[in-house]
Amino acid sequence: MITVADVKNDEEVKAIMYMAESQIEALGFTEHSVRHSSIVSKWAGDILEQIGADEHRIELAKIAGYLHDIGNSVNREDHAQSGALLAYKILTRMGMDYRDAAAIMMAIGNHDENQGLPVSDVTAALIIADKADVHKSRVRSNTTLMRIENWGNLNIHDRVNLAAEKSGITVNRGTGEIILNIIIDTDKCPVMDYFEIYFKRMQLSRRAADFLGWKFALIINDVRLL
Repeated sequence: MITVADVKNDEEVKAIMYMAESQIEALGFTEHSVRHSSIVSKWAGDILEQIGADEHRIELAKIAGYLHDIGNSVNREDHAQSGALLAYKILTRMGMDYRDAAAIMMAIGNHDENQGLPVSDVTAALIIADKADVHKSRVRSNTTLMRIENWGNLNIHDRVNLAAEKSGITVNRGTGEIILNIIIDTDKCPVMDYFEIYFKRMQLSRRAADFLGWKFALIINDVRLL
């Protein structure tokens, strides 16, 4: 079976991911590079592992997580759909079974909150992992940190990510919950700013957890909000 390690080492993947991040940087968006993709890959795999999925599905989730944003190399708009088609082409070229490649294609094509739905376990794990990555390291230093003294002038995405000191996913088998735990510096950004840009993403994450037969919980600064 093709593994996530094989995908990471593929020269075509490296080239397309480089172009995807180049376009995102030119557009002024927060980081969507190998850092983000690697975190999403790990968390998607961890979610399925913790809820008892088999190794095969876990590996598919890891691959989907790593490739989920390659559509940004085409255009930010509809990047989930273009990325899904790119991923299918790459994975079948690498020799992946057609059904497995199609499962990853479907997951990537449904990860965006504007059009996506949790239609499989791999899709659901990818959605939750992707929406969980909020952190100050996603803000580009060359465009934002030099303006840090004028915090109020930053766009809301930069403010929220810069204020996010920590985020992570845990699975609590005792309560049947998939938990997103975030620490936000509220001196820099009120929690309501987080909900202004992440509410739809949290709704989709809750639907994804429901699909898996689990509950979704959001805890910010040790306060349960969902």
